[in-house]
Amino acid sequence: MTPVQRAVADAHRREWATVLAATVRVTRDLDLAEECVQDAYVAALDAWTRGGVPSRPGAWLTTAARHNALDALRRARTLRSKLHLLVEPEESGAEVPGGPVGEDGRAVPGDRLRLAFLCCHPALAIEARVALTLRLVCGLTVPDIARAFLVSETTMAARITRAKKKIAAARVPFRMPGPEELPERLDGVLTVIHLLFTTGHTAPAGPALTKDDIAGRALDLARMLHGLMPEQREVRGLLALLLANHARRATRTAADGRLLPLEEQDRSAWDREAITEAHELVLTALPGGAPGRFALQAAIASLHATAPTYAGTDWEQILVLYDALLEAWPSPVVALNRAVAVAMVRGPAAALAEVEALEGDGRLARHHYLPAIKADLLRRQGRNAEAATAYERALALAGNDAERAFLAGRLAETAPP
Repeated sequence: MTPVQRAVADAHRREWATVLAATVRVTRDLDLAEECVQDAYVAALDAWTRGGVPSRPGAWLTTAARHNALDALRRARTLRSKLHLLVEPEESGAEVPGGPVGEDGRAVPGDRLRLAFLCCHPALAIEARVALTLRLVCGLTVPDIARAFLVSETTMAARITRAKKKIAAARVPFRMPGPEELPERLDGVLTVIHLLFTTGHTAPAGPALTKDDIAGRALDLARMLHGLMPEQREVRGLLALLLANHARRATRTAADGRLLPLEEQDRSAWDREAITEAHELVLTALPGGAPGRFALQAAIASLHATAPTYAGTDWEQILVLYDALLEAWPSPVVALNRAVAVAMVRGPAAALAEVEALEGDGRLARHHYLPAIKADLLRRQGRNAEAATAYERALALAGNDAERAFLAGRLAETAPP
């Protein structure tokens, strides 16, 4: 990769959402804005090769994309007759095309936030929100998104197109939610970012345990959101949660791709700078009233990340946090994760009773972590035959090759000769 190609790639990763948001303000048309921004990046390759990389690549790209948009609008007979409006102008204080933007024509910070809220609108199904966020806010290509979710490019392209059409049909405004809408809408944005990260942190299927590009994009998005809304405790909590977990990425698999459970990971190789940043964010996210689910999850992740060893982890405090999390966010997945802490504090038999209760509940019937955790608890009690049955069930449900290999290894250890 040449220095110019690297500069364009860096600008794509860091500036895509900003450039696109500024261009949407001009076009009020997501498809047209995307075309103009893509053309700007293509033009940058040639212009920067001839004239050098500008000191402010994002500003250069925004100006180029705006020029492309204005040229496209000029070619139209009238704005309203030529544009297929995908987003509705703001109701008051409306900004006309080419209206207020930041210095040098870049999007004001709120524009990136508006774009994120637009992509995560509750009118869309969660899968569509994730796909649209990856495409428009993170700037991933359709083939990349399709590969991440193991669907064909045609399927993913159709999913994104349907999402845009639904936004158009719903006349979703390109604006920040009002104060009365913000709590629910913000939670939706945070949920999508967390889901993106989870998909990258442990891929639901495929040969590799992780998809670091997806996890990294989610982390970038969380950091951007924190930069724009630093006063929101749950935003701090989400960023802390992602930082604490991402800090372990280099140690979660062995050199041969083999999954390494937490107790086998080399803690000296964890990203200490990220862990410190996460811990400081947790300290500011917890006080000030009942903490939210992301702040509580971040506190748990931070305790894991700062523990000197697996056995030396403050499991009692983690169990207290899980109790609070279960109250704030009643979820069978939380209850299952809590059972791991119960096992460390009260023993595997106590935890097994809770896992079997969840098994009877049925909501996690397709969740491979339930039989995997059950198998581990049985194995630790020497009940190998029952453990083997549970491992076989987990193997039947798991889709990731690294996780399947790990489960197969455990099964071999516990299966009768």
